Amino acid sequence: MATMSTELYTDIETNSTLSTGIWKSAAAAAAAPWERISWGMALGFLLVSYVVYEQLTFMWKRKHLPGPMFVFPFLGGVIPMIVNPTQFWDDQAVAAKKVGLCSHFLLGNFILFVRDSEISHKIFANVRPGAFQLVGHPLGSKLFGKDNLIFMFGQDHKDLRGRLAPLFTLKALGIYISIQEKTARKHIATWLASAEKSNDPVQLRVLIRDMNLETSQNAFVGPYLTPEQRQQFNYDYNLFNQGLMSLPVSLPGFAFHAAKKAVPRLIGTLASCAKASKVRMMAEEEPACLIDFWIVEVLKQIREAEEAGAPMPRHTSDSEIGYHVFDFLFAAQDASTSSITWAATLLESHPDMLEKVRQEQKFLQHDSPTGLTPELLRKMKYTEMVVKEVLRYRPPATLVPHIAADDFPLTDTYTVPKGTIVFPSLLESSFQGFTNPYEFDPDRFSAERLEDQVYKRNWLLFGAGPHQCIGQRYAMNQLLVFTALYSTLVDAKRVRTPDCDDIRYTPTIAPKDGGLVYLSPYADSNA
Repeated sequence: MATMSTELYTDIETNSTLSTGIWKSAAAAAAAPWERISWGMALGFLLVSYVVYEQLTFMWKRKHLPGPMFVFPFLGGVIPMIVNPTQFWDDQAVAAKKVGLCSHFLLGNFILFVRDSEISHKIFANVRPGAFQLVGHPLGSKLFGKDNLIFMFGQDHKDLRGRLAPLFTLKALGIYISIQEKTARKHIATWLASAEKSNDPVQLRVLIRDMNLETSQNAFVGPYLTPEQRQQFNYDYNLFNQGLMSLPVSLPGFAFHAAKKAVPRLIGTLASCAKASKVRMMAEEEPACLIDFWIVEVLKQIREAEEAGAPMPRHTSDSEIGYHVFDFLFAAQDASTSSITWAATLLESHPDMLEKVRQEQKFLQHDSPTGLTPELLRKMKYTEMVVKEVLRYRPPATLVPHIAADDFPLTDTYTVPKGTIVFPSLLESSFQGFTNPYEFDPDRFSAERLEDQVYKRNWLLFGAGPHQCIGQRYAMNQLLVFTALYSTLVDAKRVRTPDCDDIRYTPTIAPKDGGLVYLSPYADSNA
């Protein structure tokens, strides 16, 4: 009996334990979905709360300005901007027409598009702590670094710009013009030789981009690049350019990541050029390129510091010089590619203007058998009028992003909230004030009309204020030299389509078809 009782008790205890386990398991199983629902509901609540917060924040910042009533969560307008940037920015211009500016939202950032020239001037004049910081490109600081010239303020910025002045003297520009002419002639000859072997049209923008990259290399670092370095430089610069047009995803396999990896290599190559230039300039050889003129000034500053027992001046190391030369190369490369492409296509579309350029060049170049000079370029009155109109009609850098470092009263009725990315539009400004602004009319810059003076505040292609482009004369000369040579050496026949002249962002602007033309040598019928 005792044994039976013990066994019975054990069975009862075991069954009880099993029952308890079963009930616990059943309870846990029943509770799990509710826990999952609870976590899902919490996550959904947080998501909805953030979206509501984002929308309310946008509405509060927008206030009375034109712009969308609601924005797509997290992304805002970034998808339409990437898919069709031309249409996106055109839409902003239309929205901003009444009050001069409008609002939108991109990747978590509140943005303002500025159409009005006077508002743009106010932004350019207030690049300083507590107001606006120039960012140049939305991805600028992530690719260029925060010590870039365009991110500098006050005395540091003023001092560095002062040191760069010797890079653009008449003597320096004369050397660059010679390089610009030699490089342009070489590439144009190559284009024509290829055209003789093929009946296919070519995309001018691609040819001009390669020509400009070599021109920049030759003019900025001259004899210091080896053929191997040039090849690697071209490859890395292409990666960099692709990164500018991509989403800022810094992960392997993404264009932005490849661009970030390419930048130190590009700067390293230019730093090696600075080192080689120091050797030549210390031997008191004649400057042959931009970096030589910079190094002459740098060596002078170093000597003065040593004599005074002062520390080494800033911005004089090889790496710092390479860093800033890269800025120049970037500024010269894409902007000039855009302007030259538009010049070639617009002249082809206006044969009467092209003929006037050719007649002027025939006369001037006949009297200058040794090549182009600064003095000769100053005599190209009509050609320069065409160049100015190209830059007004199609300014290459259509937008110049700034970020508000603090709340800033931009108009009598609107204060820009801190952190806002502000986009002054140079393109829209160039259509304000001028006579028949949407027509391509070089005569507006004639001595009789002088619209570049009358409407000077609307001609903002080189910016304004303390960060106005320091290399604008170099850029103008590049466009002048090419236009003078191309018009007298090349006949071009456009492959015309209904939308070939529409604007495409690349990240500067270009004709939608890239300037698709048939090329042949120019035969002067009066020769």
